[in-house]
Amino acid sequence: MAITAQEIAALSIFTAVYTAIMTEKLHRTVAAMVGASLVLLINIVPWEKVPEYLDLNTILLLAGMMVIVNVSRESGLFEYIAIKTAKLSKGNPMKVLLLFSVVTALVSSFLDNVTTVLLLTPMLFYITRQMDVDPVPFLLSEIFASNIGGTATLIGDPPNIMIGSAAHLGFNAFLLNMGPIAFVDLFVTVAIIYLVYRGEMKSHGEREEAIKLAIMSLNEDDAISDPVLFRKALITLGLVILGFFVHDRLGVEPSVIALSGASLLLLWSGASPETALEKVEWATLFFFGGLFIVVGSLVETGAIAQLAGWMVGHISGEGDAVLIITWFSAFSSAVVDNIPFTATMIPLLKAMGGSLNTLPLWWSLSLGACLGGNGTAIGASANVVVLGIAHRESIRISFGDFLKVGMVIMVSTVAVGTLIIWLRYIGL
Repeated sequence: MAITAQEIAALSIFTAVYTAIMTEKLHRTVAAMVGASLVLLINIVPWEKVPEYLDLNTILLLAGMMVIVNVSRESGLFEYIAIKTAKLSKGNPMKVLLLFSVVTALVSSFLDNVTTVLLLTPMLFYITRQMDVDPVPFLLSEIFASNIGGTATLIGDPPNIMIGSAAHLGFNAFLLNMGPIAFVDLFVTVAIIYLVYRGEMKSHGEREEAIKLAIMSLNEDDAISDPVLFRKALITLGLVILGFFVHDRLGVEPSVIALSGASLLLLWSGASPETALEKVEWATLFFFGGLFIVVGSLVETGAIAQLAGWMVGHISGEGDAVLIITWFSAFSSAVVDNIPFTATMIPLLKAMGGSLNTLPLWWSLSLGACLGGNGTAIGASANVVVLGIAHRESIRISFGDFLKVGMVIMVSTVAVGTLIIWLRYIGL
């Protein structure tokens, strides 16, 4: 069958946008917006079909959670959590590693990974200085834990939000399917970090008692800059999380829960909406919008359906599909941004729905897209942010150093996740 001019144009624009994102020749938001403008201008995606491809559930969910985080941050809530965690460890480096990893994963389950590491990394530097230990293993563990924690829930990582919206999978479905994988993978990761860096995590013997005293003298209450806002933020976050658990029964989309929580917190706290909205990552939201339209052009021209047909023809069943999609997603997401990758895969999996049971394939895509980011220093936004902060603190973690540990973590955790999905959906 001959390729049409519109198919060539759609593939060319998609390839150009993807190349610009990968090479960082253009800011990813600019690349996505230019690509979306082109496919609309030349009418590859008709204007009346834009709502069909523009996933507002994903965009509005992110926007609502960003507002909640921005208002809550002003209370000192996240610094309070960090100090409380350090004190629970009583200055023991291994306990700090474990507890900070657990806290990072838990917070990343409900907030985006970049916000989580921005809030917790400064406290981690402070605590490792007090303990007089090398911060590198703690920083790496924080990166890996943030990506693993984001895998556990619908709202933990943008790929999951996109998958949940496309496949109509709710918060509880993600928690029941991806939560156990994240739980096991977190402790696998901590064990690997400990084995690799156990020598660097030892405190100097003569200072051990002084270090413990310094940690225990930290006062978490001093971190609370606004006690009233602190309580209101806690209650609002609790209600939002409860809403995510029951949204299926209520027949309400997660985005509505997030926007309702943001509205409640703004109303109740009296916080300035201008200030809260100024800190919303508008570039990220416009990136999503543009990207959805660019990928929509591949759906509109039939390119995705043709690729899906080719894949189905070379896959003998769900077992093959689980393995191929998981590992292809993992290694791809270690190299390229997992958001455009997921946006491309979603219509592909939808198109495979006529021949295969796609439920395990959605979990495979989530697993690979979220955990693949642990493979390299550029595999996820959280990686780049933490390494940037470390560089400003004169601590350099090279691409090669990260790769040696990150690839082991990625392969180990994806293998564990693949085994769990296989046993649950494919069987022995």
